[in-house]
Amino acid sequence: MAKKLLIATHNSGKVREFSRMLSAPDFDVAFEVVGLGDLGIDLDVEETGTTFEENAVLKARAYAKVSGVLTLADDSGLSVDALDGAPGIHSARYGGGGLDDGGRVRLLLANMESVPGWDRTARFIAVLALVGAELNGLPGVQGGLITSEGTLEGAIAHEPIGANGFGYDPVFWLASRAKTTAQLSGPEKDAVSHRGVALRGLRNILRAINVS
Repeated sequence: MAKKLLIATHNSGKVREFSRMLSAPDFDVAFEVVGLGDLGIDLDVEETGTTFEENAVLKARAYAKVSGVLTLADDSGLSVDALDGAPGIHSARYGGGGLDDGGRVRLLLANMESVPGWDRTARFIAVLALVGAELNGLPGVQGGLITSEGTLEGAIAHEPIGANGFGYDPVFWLASRAKTTAQLSGPEKDAVSHRGVALRGLRNILRAINVS
């Protein structure tokens, strides 16, 4: 029976994305990937950290304690140079709790209305934190915790393009692909995304847990 791996989020898009990445042939792992909703966990962990890493660790430790299973948490967001790094760690709450993904994208574009194309550089940043008793004794692990970071460089388009992905994907332009991340297929996005890079940084650890 496959080990459970809790993806510590209420965002179903993230759960699907991690499940897809972990099932790819290059990972060679076989976890039963579940989200907070699958385990009936309605706890909301207050993100009081000042960095992506601090918030990822806060969430991973809290949800691992509640669930009792191996837990992977991510804290990720968009950093826009013309906005001095905003929305940053507040990406999921940009503009307040009343906005959905579309509302946050519209707010971002409004705040960048006067920014010319060559000044619209930005990056996605993700930090993953993996917590569980299964990690003890593995290389690079301290206190049952290991983290990994990934980034994806790009720019902010002038309007949303594409229907895939979630969050800021429709306005995150990749010059190398001449597409937004919302125009990429799932596997195409996984190959370059900030979460994909961060997850591959944990690949050997996940394999070691999976075969133990």
